[in-house]
Amino acid sequence: MLNRSQKWAPYLFLSPFFILFLVFGVFPIGYSITISLFKWTVSGPQEFRGIGNYVKLLTTDPFFVGSLWTTFLLLIFGSLLQHFFAIPLAILLNNKSLKGGDSFRLLYFLPYITSSVVIALIFSQMFDHNYGWLNYIIENVFGGEKVKWLQDPRAIRSSIAIMVNWRFIGWNTIIYMAGLQSIDQSLYEAAEIDGASGLRKHLHITVPLLLPIIFFAVSLSIIGGMQLFEEPFVLMRGYEQMGGPNNAGLTSAYYLLATGFSFNRFGKASAIAWILFVIILGMTWINKMVTDKLQK
Repeated sequence: MLNRSQKWAPYLFLSPFFILFLVFGVFPIGYSITISLFKWTVSGPQEFRGIGNYVKLLTTDPFFVGSLWTTFLLLIFGSLLQHFFAIPLAILLNNKSLKGGDSFRLLYFLPYITSSVVIALIFSQMFDHNYGWLNYIIENVFGGEKVKWLQDPRAIRSSIAIMVNWRFIGWNTIIYMAGLQSIDQSLYEAAEIDGASGLRKHLHITVPLLLPIIFFAVSLSIIGGMQLFEEPFVLMRGYEQMGGPNNAGLTSAYYLLATGFSFNRFGKASAIAWILFVIILGMTWINKMVTDKLQK
């Protein structure tokens, strides 16, 4: 028979986690909802606005809707496009007959563990209009005109998308490789006996069985893509240029940080965060619905 102190001992040992979670997790989340309903700055009185911050962001704010559009474009061509490269790469690298497979896996994964600031600085040199080697190849090898990668609004988004793809394709490749190794190889052997080609085997075996992994990887890409900040922030040189010419590199997370920590409008920044949360939740739900439908 356990005495009272022995009964409470497990809860006592678990209590530090719950206390820290409540103080640094639940409380800030709840407090941010409160702040989003106010005109909240570092100095000066706090003015209650209700849903005014949300309405202004979605209707009259000069930057937010444009930052959402930029975020969606980079999500499609940066975060989601990489899966069309990662799955074939995972299939290729999972082939046991591939020589040097471990070295290739390491090379593809290295960009993910490299500092995003370092990556952005390297790419800023690569995209330099006058001295970047990318323009050097375009001009001297292909005979084309130099591209203003960091000055032309259309090229700015392309530059960020290229950088995001380069960094995260390897990460998704490793995730898909883990999924591939859980597929029973006898299924491929049976399909091969039935005369199925390599492409048909992957279309009818690999992709259907990878759908739970695809859902997981795409969900991570949605969350990461909607929170994209570091790459455009460093590439566009911080808060001063606000995403470069025509704010072409201004993502919603970029605008959130600028609103809160550069303009000191924490109520508005909190409202941006909750709008992004609702969008991410909705897109993840759509991803789940599509995945469930494909699995039937």
